[in-house]
Amino acid sequence: MKANILNIGAKSNWMPGYREDPYLAFNFIVEIDGISVAGFSEVSGLSIETQVERKTFGGENHKEFVFLGQTKYSDLTLKNGVTNDEYLWNWYQNVVNGVVKRRSGSICLLDHSGTPKVWWNFIEACPIKWEGPAFSASSSAVAVESLVLTHNGLYRYR
Repeated sequence: MKANILNIGAKSNWMPGYREDPYLAFNFIVEIDGISVAGFSEVSGLSIETQVERKTFGGENHKEFVFLGQTKYSDLTLKNGVTNDEYLWNWYQNVVNGVVKRRSGSICLLDHSGTPKVWWNFIEACPIKWEGPAFSASSSAVAVESLVLTHNGLYRYR
């Protein structure tokens, strides 16, 4: 009996000898409400996870059934060098004072020439934590602050 092999997701424009190099992780920009708000040194938390529930049933001892549940989005952490720009600080201070304004944004990965290639849009984000820089008289590192955003969805585009 011949096995059927599915070629799911095969590129129809594949050419022998052609190689597409991956994009470099340091070449990205972050926009919130369409504005490039800071020069971020790090973005983390691009993560989506679907909960699963595993069950076994009597008489079916040889297998486990897996049921898919709720999908959840991880919080995003944005780290940037401290400057005079107070956009992110003011956004979080408004939340602290009870004025919650959710904003959407994008994390855009650029190619070597600075052209946007892949981006992740987060929707209805709200800051939930701010952390200031660590100071040390023996260091010449940039003072970095971080802002944690919770959001209601993450979508990838090319």
